[in-house]
Amino acid sequence: MSSTVAFRPVRGVRGVGTTSIIAGVVLVVAGIVVAILVATQLSAEKITVSDDAAMFAGQTVRDPFTAYAQAEVINDHALEASGGKTYAELGQDDPVRQVVMTASFLRASLFTSVVSFGMSALVIGLGLLFVLIGGALRRLAVATQAPPGM
Repeated sequence: MSSTVAFRPVRGVRGVGTTSIIAGVVLVVAGIVVAILVATQLSAEKITVSDDAAMFAGQTVRDPFTAYAQAEVINDHALEASGGKTYAELGQDDPVRQVVMTASFLRASLFTSVVSFGMSALVIGLGLLFVLIGGALRRLAVATQAPPGM
């Protein structure tokens, strides 16, 4: 009985690996660009974290941590102004209702920037994963090629 090893070239794996690497690089660049854009826009608003914040007091809002800290301070101030009531709990004719509504909109805007930073980090991480998978596929394609003459 003779034993032979048959090599079947895996076609397209190298191309899929290259495509994955390119897609990964695009994702990483896009994630970085969006994070920089959001940080630039937050900085341009010249929002300073309130002095009574638990963290980052006096710092300019420019990242997810300072944005979250300022959103929490806004919530504390709104609850203090409304006697602990939320927008939905205040009466239609309550003059504080407008203050609480504005605070709610400001918090939502700041939380949107926090989510944007999170999505950017996710996209960057996925991009790096695509690059790693693409590199592995390209190495796999080379490793499974038949030796010359087979």
